[in-house]
Amino acid sequence: MNESELLRRCHTIFPGHRARRPAELYADMAAWCERHDIDHDVYGSGALIQSFEDKIARLLGFEAAVFCVTGTMAQVTALRLGAEDRGSRLVALHPTSHIFVHERSNYQLLGHFHALQAGDRHRPWLAADLEAIPDRLGAVGLEIPMREIGGQLSSWDELQAIKAHCRVRGVHLHMDGARVWEAQAGYGRSAAEIAAGFDSVYVSLYKGIGGLGGAMLAGSREFVGRAAEWFRREGGNVIHRSPYIVAAAMQFDQRLAAMPDYFRRTQFLVEALRAHPEIRVNPAAPQANMLHLHLPVGRGRALAIRNELAAEHGIWMYNRVAHNALPDTSLVEIYVGDNLAAMDDDSLRGALALFAAKLSELQ
Repeated sequence: MNESELLRRCHTIFPGHRARRPAELYADMAAWCERHDIDHDVYGSGALIQSFEDKIARLLGFEAAVFCVTGTMAQVTALRLGAEDRGSRLVALHPTSHIFVHERSNYQLLGHFHALQAGDRHRPWLAADLEAIPDRLGAVGLEIPMREIGGQLSSWDELQAIKAHCRVRGVHLHMDGARVWEAQAGYGRSAAEIAAGFDSVYVSLYKGIGGLGGAMLAGSREFVGRAAEWFRREGGNVIHRSPYIVAAAMQFDQRLAAMPDYFRRTQFLVEALRAHPEIRVNPAAPQANMLHLHLPVGRGRALAIRNELAAEHGIWMYNRVAHNALPDTSLVEIYVGDNLAAMDDDSLRGALALFAAKLSELQ
């Protein structure tokens, strides 16, 4: 039985939101379109997409926002334009930046900019990490929260210091805000407060929001207009963006309203994990509704345990498994969404106990 079949048979699922198969999702989209009398946009021109772009811009405190078919396209374009405006093609990024880890050297091979790794890969940025760079930077890209280190955040004071540093040095400050809605609960601040002082912000329409895909790039009206033109040049000018917009817009308010509940559930999960000290949690105190679990078994065994729990108990603990630095250890990510929010406490604790028992079995 393959992974998707195993997952479909599970009744207790830890990561993410409840998955809707295409027929259900498309039916929900069709019903929403019927209720709201939605028409297709044509190359980004239409009432729905333009009103949703305006809504995202307002929530982030910017003049304008524009849809982009992928965050990968949006981010390198924003950083290139920002760096060019400041007269330097050098961009500082955290070692765990999505651009380094997941984008196959696009910034380099496509000639967008020169990238410099700054800071310690195991901790969020400090202002001192940027102050230590002697070179003249054109742009800085900061992920909020930092997914590859368990959803950690720079402290609020450090974030303000980073903003001040970039402002004084005349550096374009860009936010990888794929999960910035999740950071609101951790900071206890609105998205607009978090984004204040940034020159541009990218947000995902499918990660925490649960849409089909797509992204938004927010900034000044002039900057967003230039970025939109580059998206067209780069092949992002799809004739109808409406499927992406509908899939996000129809659940957007509900998802944002649920973020504080997801964060509280993450806190509960971390507390429940204290009963199983062999499972190490990073960060020790959640800063967003996600975390990493460091397991005392290698990647192959961790995958086998996941599949055994699914087949024997209908429990799906996590999706991907990564190798860890030490041998015979591994790392998994859990994003806390609808699944864990709807799970009763006893089921959660019971699943963790079964998982811990599997980890302790001799192989």
